[in-house]
Amino acid sequence: MSPFLRTLGATVIYTLVGLAAFSFVFWICVKISPVSVRKEIEDDQNVALAVLVGSVFIGIALIIAAAIHS
Repeated sequence: MSPFLRTLGATVIYTLVGLAAFSFVFWICVKISPVSVRKEIEDDQNVALAVLVGSVFIGIALIIAAAIHS
């Protein structure tokens, strides 16, 4: 197998695993939240909750990137 195909395959696998982990963590955050995250951010314009969810996204992305890199 050529190095290009090996690298492409690893990239696709890491992407799928990373997206699955990212989606799972977001689902957990939505489930443990005492309010509807969608309603609070979209309808009630709750900026603090949007910043919190964004911070969780960035934190999880950094963890996944560090796990993939090593």
